[in-house]
Amino acid sequence: MSASVSLVVPLARLFLSLIFIISGLGKIAGYAGVAQYMQAMGVPGALLPVVILTEIACGVALLVGWQARIAAFLLAGFSLLSGIVFHLVPAGGLEGMAAQAEITSFLKNVAIAGGLLMVTATGAGRLSLDARRGDQ
Repeated sequence: MSASVSLVVPLARLFLSLIFIISGLGKIAGYAGVAQYMQAMGVPGALLPVVILTEIACGVALLVGWQARIAAFLLAGFSLLSGIVFHLVPAGGLEGMAAQAEITSFLKNVAIAGGLLMVTATGAGRLSLDARRGDQ
């Protein structure tokens, strides 16, 4: 692996992990409102602790490159599922720019899932805890 790739891979993990870590922490800060929003979208608010744990734990695992393939795979599934539930399905009931914004948000989730699936396929790279364990 070239030196530039060795530096780009952890940077990519950082970029991918930030959205989940920051979002999970934000959900803690606005817990009641997030639970209410989830319920309004047909998702039981009781699932919020699982959502928060998934975002923060898998986000941090991805960031440091520990069990990165598993964390990335779980976050890819989470991204696709939440994109469908919170963006794609609601877009069907909207028109114009509101529908377009939801489709764009859904496609953002799809793009994030794509990046995460690349980590699933290629591993965390040399600068990771997985590499220290010999599991790239």
